Amino acid sequence: MRAAMGVLAGFGLLATASAAVAGSRIVTALGARPDPESVRSSPQYRDGTFHNARPARWLPRGSTRDALREMVTAPQPRKPEGPVPLVPPTPAPADGLHVTWFGHASSLVELDGVRVLLDPVWSDRASPASFVGPRRLHPVPHRLVDLPRLDAIVISHDHYDHLDLPTVRALVQVQSAPFVVPLGVGAHLRAWDVPEERIVELDWHQSASLGALTITATPAQHFSGRAFTRNTTLWASWVLAVDRPTRRRVFYSGDTGYCEAFADIGRDHGPFDLTLVQIGAYAKGWPDIHMTPEEGVATHRDVRGGLLVPVHWGTFNLAPHGWAEPVERLLRAAEADGVAVVVPRPGERIDVAAPQARTARHWWRELVAADA
Repeated sequence: MRAAMGVLAGFGLLATASAAVAGSRIVTALGARPDPESVRSSPQYRDGTFHNARPARWLPRGSTRDALREMVTAPQPRKPEGPVPLVPPTPAPADGLHVTWFGHASSLVELDGVRVLLDPVWSDRASPASFVGPRRLHPVPHRLVDLPRLDAIVISHDHYDHLDLPTVRALVQVQSAPFVVPLGVGAHLRAWDVPEERIVELDWHQSASLGALTITATPAQHFSGRAFTRNTTLWASWVLAVDRPTRRRVFYSGDTGYCEAFADIGRDHGPFDLTLVQIGAYAKGWPDIHMTPEEGVATHRDVRGGLLVPVHWGTFNLAPHGWAEPVERLLRAAEADGVAVVVPRPGERIDVAAPQARTARHWWRELVAADA
């Protein structure tokens, strides 16, 4: 009996220790709040938080119950019917303009050999914990160690599906590129032991020059927060620009609602050869912080885009719409407006000069039930 009690006590101590370790990891993943003095000078910052140019509706009063019911009872399939086709990495020339979509918002943009990784999330869940939270609907198509040498790692904001602790720590080890982030997000990186010299924080309309590459933080309409406080860090859309040997411009929307700022971005920074535009995770309960596919097309036109590649769909269940609904709605709206679109498979490298050269058109339709 005494031996059995000892074994049980041992298991109890092990479980307690495991829970303590898991809890510690979760606390670490939450990140850190920035020093208010470091962000106080921002025109977007007042009364202790960052603000959109105009107030954005997020679960307006009385809508929370309806939003939860919609998430639970959504009629369309919210998962693919089979394995999502993945494209492995392949050697490729560095010249030209290329984009590789890894799933959700994670993308690699290559501008004549200058390489920028956007919102990398390689974890299985978009969550501070490994055992709860939205789980991937397909594997990551490439390993982090298979990425080429990066010139910059750009983060749009601090939500878990865009800023991931294990991915950041791995990139610190396998890459030397700086992390370019909105104002305040550097506090998370410092808490995760990212070297100070690899952190570049920008307010809206500020730029950083990294060799031939210029990265500019531009406005977006969203919010931030990883724990119980909101908007202590900024969110942004991004302009990537090189002028040699060829002038190339790329716009990344980040997470955003549709807003007037995009016409200004098009006027000040466009035209763009390529836009990466958020089209998924929309719902009636948050009409101003995520765009619908139709608004994504409008944003592409506002910024004076050339080729549109949709992102922020197909990888995590974050809203009540069907799995493939965003891309189908996008294609209808783009066709009506004469907008060029390519929808790559995860891991597929797209040549912006010849976007349909190898792409399997409408590949997702094989993964949607016929009666959906």
